[in-house]
Amino acid sequence: MKFTCFEEIISWSKAKELTLIVYKEFMNCRDFSFRDQIRRASISIMNNIAEGFERQGDNEFRNFLYIAKGSCAEVRSMLYLAKSLHYMEEDKGCELITKSVEISKLLSGLIKTL
Repeated sequence: MKFTCFEEIISWSKAKELTLIVYKEFMNCRDFSFRDQIRRASISIMNNIAEGFERQGDNEFRNFLYIAKGSCAEVRSMLYLAKSLHYMEEDKGCELITKSVEISKLLSGLIKTL
């Protein structure tokens, strides 16, 4: 599987979508530390995919994908907390958790192909 740019990577595209939704969903959240942390973690997913790709080496790319996978788990963990704290609707929380699981699986598949 050869990519010419990180924008072609499906997991990056899905991570970008997740980040945009997280930004919108928590825009009015008054728990500023929570809001900022979940935003940083979601951004970290897509940025680590991009940065790893640009390193041009499979070993380094793989390491950055593992970091992205960890950030994805952090987002998912925070989404569970957001649901428990009623920072978001139950349905929306479940939808975002499902998206994060999908991204994590895509990252695992990409790691295996490297």
